[in-house]
Amino acid sequence: MEDIQKAVRTCLAKYADFSGRAARPEFWWFVLAQFVVGLVLNMVLPVLGMLFSLALLIPSLAAGSRRLHDTGRSGWLQPLALIPVVGWILLIYWTAQPGAVGANQFGAAPEPLAMTTAVAPGQQ
Repeated sequence: MEDIQKAVRTCLAKYADFSGRAARPEFWWFVLAQFVVGLVLNMVLPVLGMLFSLALLIPSLAAGSRRLHDTGRSGWLQPLALIPVVGWILLIYWTAQPGAVGANQFGAAPEPLAMTTAVAPGQQ
């Protein structure tokens, strides 16, 4: 749960920051959180879902751009999402790839999200 919160906070803090790099977990946790909240809001009141999606348009584009930067690609490849199926598959494939090790032309490697380990009850 902490990973999701940290990823969402990071993406919202970098609201319109299209420079730099985003690690895979940061991007995908943000996408998952946005999808789930948007789905719930659309079921409750479609207007709320629409406003939520509109409010997160720029942070989503910024996070996508930073994620593509981490794989060594330009953020300007995001308009490929406008091409049905082929564009979607390409973008999902590229954003699911591991990031470049070390620095690349878009900056230093992103800090990984802190992984928390689950502790069984009574084993603290």
